[in-house]
Amino acid sequence: MGKILYLECNSGISGDMTVGALLDLGADRQVLENALESLGVDGYHLHFGRKVVCGLDAFDFDVYLEEHEHGREEGHRHEDGHCHEDGHGHEDGHGHEEGHRHEEGHGHEHEHGHEEGHRHEDGHCHEDGHCHEGGHGHEDGHCHEDGHGHEDGHGHEDGHGHEHEHGHEDEHSHPHPHVHRNLHDIYHIIDRLDSNERVKEMARTMFRIVAEAESKAHGLPVEQVHFHEVGAIDSIVDIISAAVCIDNLGVEDVVVSALSEGHGHVHCQHGVLPVPVPATANIASSYGLKLHFTDNDGEMVTPTGAAIAAALRTKDRLPFSCRLLKVGMGAGNKVFKQANVLRAMLLETSQEEDRTMWVLETNLDDCTGEMLGLAMEMLLDAGAADVWYTPIHMKKNRPAYMLSVLCRESSIEAMEEIILTQTTTIGIRRYPTERTILERSKIQVETSYGPADVKVCAYKGRTFFYPEYESIRRICREQGVDFQTAYHQARIKAEESRQD
Repeated sequence: MGKILYLECNSGISGDMTVGALLDLGADRQVLENALESLGVDGYHLHFGRKVVCGLDAFDFDVYLEEHEHGREEGHRHEDGHCHEDGHGHEDGHGHEEGHRHEEGHGHEHEHGHEEGHRHEDGHCHEDGHCHEGGHGHEDGHCHEDGHGHEDGHGHEDGHGHEHEHGHEDEHSHPHPHVHRNLHDIYHIIDRLDSNERVKEMARTMFRIVAEAESKAHGLPVEQVHFHEVGAIDSIVDIISAAVCIDNLGVEDVVVSALSEGHGHVHCQHGVLPVPVPATANIASSYGLKLHFTDNDGEMVTPTGAAIAAALRTKDRLPFSCRLLKVGMGAGNKVFKQANVLRAMLLETSQEEDRTMWVLETNLDDCTGEMLGLAMEMLLDAGAADVWYTPIHMKKNRPAYMLSVLCRESSIEAMEEIILTQTTTIGIRRYPTERTILERSKIQVETSYGPADVKVCAYKGRTFFYPEYESIRRICREQGVDFQTAYHQARIKAEESRQD
């Protein structure tokens, strides 16, 4: 039995939605906080809470950048014009819907300390403590041109803001040097992570996927793609948090649904860009992510979310049968026509699932015997349960062979690669099948000719003993005994061992 994570992306996917869903599934918050603390990265603090979205209770995870409190005039979360990076810019007033509860004293009301009605340009107008007109004033919920957002450095990227005493008094400018990180720098941060290598490798993979997508979008080598310090912080936290939570849940396989995406345009430092933004489109194209376009206005899939989906996915489809262990909801921050949540399901396969296999077939009329023999060897070495050839006649009465491979669903891609590269076929058929399996185990017995491995099978109270071919073959070669004699003795010894 194994655990499978299913990410249902009917409202898209972002980094914070993913982490929220995984925490809701039961990932250990303390393990996550300890891991993030080991990075030695500051300039942010975390929010853990609950949020009601369209009547659904969901986990609300957010990364708040403490630069908000310094009034830095550099904008927030904008990785070299990433247009959002986690796309939380909240359209239509986003607001914290119906009962948005914040832990750790992150009050939402009148905590900004904007003295004398402190007014941001671009329609932000913090009057009477805190009132963003027009739904935070973030155009389309995305990054602000030149990455600066609000001229006063307030720029609530992700629309999360509103909860952390900004302390904007009459002076807002606290100049800080521009610090940029490239992929190597981020790898160095990941190396400091106090966790196992699996978590680190997942995090490296996610960031590499984002960097490759940005490289393609901007026409730059990957090593020249830089992430602004502020813009990188939330991505570092989201990506590493996702990796830590996946590992903590003991997930072995991940299935990702089609990613629902909106339409329209977003405003970022590079201008007005279409949805999906170039980085997201590049990730979907490079990693075969399925997109489902909706009539929602705005971005639903962020580059970070797409990178997480691409890096974590190990299977293309759910098993035919499984047990649902738990459901987690990760809250999004935009308002769409449907509940803006990422639903994560923790599933467990049973022994029944072992009965489901896949058959791959192809017809070959121009392969040599040597090619067919090598293909069979490679398929078996790669984990095929069985491989066989069936003589057939194809069109024009040409004699040919049908190659059949029995394998698990997880091995389909590896099997098809061997078939397509090691034979002359140009296409493969596949279909699921079921099998009945006897309970089985393997024992080793001592014969007068040496040790031999024997497979033991049980069925309705009866036991069957089958000496392994390789063991009998070795005995025959080493001892000069005939096959039937060695085989019979090994089976008798196995029967006797079970009677004892």
